[in-house]
Amino acid sequence: MDRFWLALSFLTTLPARQATYEPGRLGKAAVWFPVVGLLVGLLLLGVHTVANWLLGPTLAAVLVVAGWAALTGALHLDGLADCCAGLLASVARERRLEIMRDPRTGSFAVVGLVLALLAKTAAIFSLPAAFPALLLAPVWARWFILVAARQPAARPGGLGDSFATALTPHMLAQAVMLPVLLLGGGLWFDRRSLLGLALAALACLLVLRLARARIGGVTGDVYGAVVELTELAFLISLAHA
Repeated sequence: MDRFWLALSFLTTLPARQATYEPGRLGKAAVWFPVVGLLVGLLLLGVHTVANWLLGPTLAAVLVVAGWAALTGALHLDGLADCCAGLLASVARERRLEIMRDPRTGSFAVVGLVLALLAKTAAIFSLPAAFPALLLAPVWARWFILVAARQPAARPGGLGDSFATALTPHMLAQAVMLPVLLLGGGLWFDRRSLLGLALAALACLLVLRLARARIGGVTGDVYGAVVELTELAFLISLAHA
């Protein structure tokens, strides 16, 4: 359970036992990432249910997105913004890495972040039923972190690199059991859910290919972009056509 508490405290702002972010320990705790995603999804589902009942679907969607950012400490949104700023810039590889480390926010980062938040809000508003989407999206997105971590590191010695060193194919297989179980849970095993998984996998692949082409591999920021864009892919696929 120590690894669960470590995963919970790293990925969320929820109260958890104090954990030390040693590189090897965090990588070994990654098997719990989808479980943390399920917990996030259950909390978001609760927010959506109450807000939709009291305030209607528009404000419910806004509050869910706000709660999503609050629960995760905007960790993944920060990674997405940094990737928009660095990966989309027309500069040399080393300069891209410098931009991604820079705490200042550029125009690419702002535009990318605003568009992602608007798209997520619109998708949640358009959901015919929030139940499967708000569970599947955060669970699968956190498993895709493990997929991203199997890629070469763009910045050797960074947090993303040290996190990946402890991951093994066996851990990847263990971690996927919960996402597969949820997806195959009868009610959710339909063409739209499978389409969501396919679009999420495609989003992950495109982010990873862009990262390898632009900076030679992945960083912690790339993990964040993978989470945000795979979540968005699931939400869009399960929304009204």
